[in-house]
Amino acid sequence: MTHSVEKIGGTSMSNYEAVRDNIILEGGENGDIYGRIFVVSAYGGVTDLLLENKRNSHPGVYALFADDGAETLWRDALSKVGNTLKEINAELFPDAEQLAEANKYIESRLFEAERCMDNLHRLCQHGHFGLEDHLLTVREMLASIGEAHSAWNTATLLKRDGVNACYVDLSGWRADEALPLDEHIKEALAGIDLTTTLPIVTGYAHCQEGLMASFDRGYSEMTFSRMAVISGAHEAVIHKEYHLSSADPRLVGAEKVVPIGRTNYDVADQLANLGMEAIHPRAAKGLRQQNIALRVKNTFEPNHAGTLIDCDYRSEKPCVEIIAGRKQVYALEVFDQDMVGSLWQYEQKILAAIERFKGIVITKDINANTITNYLGVNLKTVKRIVSAVKELFPSAEVSTRKVAIISAIGSDMQVPGMLAKTVSALASANISVLAMHQSMRQVDMQFVVNEDDYEKGVASLHRCLVEVYDHGEAICVA
Repeated sequence: MTHSVEKIGGTSMSNYEAVRDNIILEGGENGDIYGRIFVVSAYGGVTDLLLENKRNSHPGVYALFADDGAETLWRDALSKVGNTLKEINAELFPDAEQLAEANKYIESRLFEAERCMDNLHRLCQHGHFGLEDHLLTVREMLASIGEAHSAWNTATLLKRDGVNACYVDLSGWRADEALPLDEHIKEALAGIDLTTTLPIVTGYAHCQEGLMASFDRGYSEMTFSRMAVISGAHEAVIHKEYHLSSADPRLVGAEKVVPIGRTNYDVADQLANLGMEAIHPRAAKGLRQQNIALRVKNTFEPNHAGTLIDCDYRSEKPCVEIIAGRKQVYALEVFDQDMVGSLWQYEQKILAAIERFKGIVITKDINANTITNYLGVNLKTVKRIVSAVKELFPSAEVSTRKVAIISAIGSDMQVPGMLAKTVSALASANISVLAMHQSMRQVDMQFVVNEDDYEKGVASLHRCLVEVYDHGEAICVA
């Protein structure tokens, strides 16, 4: 049979009725709710409490534990997580008996996690053991609690509501050994009849590869992707609280943006490069190689087909499909008069320094004696990178500047004069372009601007390149 593998995002998960009614009951083909596998994220905000806040880096349990010596703080934070999870349970389970069962399940996970962390903390008081050597394991253990909580709850609630759902726990809790990811997935799915059963799978999967080492908080997308590949799904679906739209409606206006509808994995990669992932690029790789289409849907508009991403799509007419971007980017500029003729040596060493501190390069500029890397990092990390680069090149001038990047992206943007029109649109909005990039493949144009001009720049480019005017033609369409 053919089936789909579908991932539900954290914000959507926080609304059980919408998940049940709009995704589970309304999402099946021809009225059949089965023939699908669901990979679920933790409830909105829970992973922030367990690890750290993704937006403002406010420390969660893991970050406090990693800060050696903050024992009281991480214990208090873990206790608050427990209270939050039980508050969520209280909203979901009006029946006292089911609520008690749900609380008992998550309390056991939290108790064992605290016991492990306590033992590790005591062990690392001895000089022969270093906390740093075990932090990744702690991070994975804590992250798994969020997905185990939401998956167990969802499977239990669906069974209560007449759906033959089953809970599939990939978190490896109390497992004797870590299997390779693909083998772990095969073993978990063995014996499940997809024609009569709806598997609810944890987004975190414990495996030999260690998903968080490579993907950090994008681990659920890798679980989702491999689940689709290993099970031979005909389509992969991601359910979010919004459409994959032509721009951020908060910047442009909800009435002006439109769902993209169709695009390809190339465009998805450009979005991922800006940190606005439709799916992690390495997770998309497996889908792309197996020619599995990815659909991004809005949980709260179940009758909308969403946006289909595949390997072959190319817009009928050259056009811009989406205006995206990123704030809090640091431009790391290295100028050295002696760089001429030795660019590759400088570039190699600079990239090694960036990689050492796990910096993300969004784009770069190179000329005869200057290399500028635009980094998606925080201030603390960029300072470390600057120090390392200065040690490598004592005679170079190394400087940083906080900027924003705005990008126009499309599956086919080969329109003569589009770059000139775009720069003109930014100039008419009184926005200075600090740098710009357009490759020969013409799938994206990137503009580096002052951070204060980001919102205005996104609205200006969307108005110029995407919005349809009264005469019925977008300015960028050939």
